[in-house]
Amino acid sequence: MKISPLLLIPVIGLTATLLFTGCNNNPVIDNYTFVVTGDDRVTSKEDSLHPEWGTINEYQVKRLFKEVSEMKPLPRMLLINGDLVLGYTDRDTVKLANELKAWIKLYKESPLAALPVKLVAFTGNHETAEKIGSSRVAYAPDERTFVREMKDYIAGNNGPHYSGLRPGTDSLMTDQSQLTYSFDFGGDHYVIFNTDAVDRESRLPYHWLEKDLKNARDNGARHIFLFAHKPAWATSMSGEAGLDEVRANRDSAWSVMEKYNSDIYFCSHYHFWDTIQPHKGKTWEVVCGNAGAPGPKDWTGPYFGYTVVKVHPKSIDITSMGRDYDLKTFTDARDDKTTFIRAQFTISK
Repeated sequence: MKISPLLLIPVIGLTATLLFTGCNNNPVIDNYTFVVTGDDRVTSKEDSLHPEWGTINEYQVKRLFKEVSEMKPLPRMLLINGDLVLGYTDRDTVKLANELKAWIKLYKESPLAALPVKLVAFTGNHETAEKIGSSRVAYAPDERTFVREMKDYIAGNNGPHYSGLRPGTDSLMTDQSQLTYSFDFGGDHYVIFNTDAVDRESRLPYHWLEKDLKNARDNGARHIFLFAHKPAWATSMSGEAGLDEVRANRDSAWSVMEKYNSDIYFCSHYHFWDTIQPHKGKTWEVVCGNAGAPGPKDWTGPYFGYTVVKVHPKSIDITSMGRDYDLKTFTDARDDKTTFIRAQFTISK
């Protein structure tokens, strides 16, 4: 794999009617594109007349939607890896709902909403959890609020259900069928994870995943792409704890991904862009949490943006697009900052 040097190239277009089907009825598309990013939330602005708006980096979200809408040809999907809003609402689900509605309003008012680009958005810890002392604890009413408010942007319902604490299961304490799920597109298999389910924070349901990926391979899936909020592995830069908080679970889930030759695990939570391949020749992790939340101080040359993924029969091109920002003024509108290629590499099968 080779990472390209920085290229001062303006945003240019890419591939475009999305049809979700089962694998057997899932026609292969030789070449297409999708876009993925995450973490556009910021801290609340107490002086705002509409505090739900103060939890979103409004300028960066609007710019994301605009730039994706201008890609030619259009990408087939835009996937948002959680932490859309601040959340952590002290169990006030009305406030959480209002924050999510504010995010949806930004989307519906954007040029992207009128185009055939499927928007898929799912949870981060800020949507499902509450602050309990120094801990972040998932809260069942928050899960239900997300499913209710974001129903139009949830792309499946085949995920795991409540199982309770039973051996041989993922010990799920709430229904996860619309928070963790999978779908097929273009001959490829897509898996969405909620990494912070109630009483299962920082864990993945690897028993369910084993069955799902086996079925996908049995049905002839070409590529397997996985999307989650929390990273499984620490990268070269600092970040909050991810799935390494519960390493036994992380290792079990990752071994399932590698067993079925999954291509890439896309995640956010860390507010930067980075990559890691934990085991040579196996599944990649791509961290793309730079949609609008401020990055760490040790990220030299921080940029907001998104990741463009070009899918081919035997290869996948990954491009990180970004625009500069200043940590002290990261919510300011800066039309003078150009979006250009920051890193590129290709995964060959």
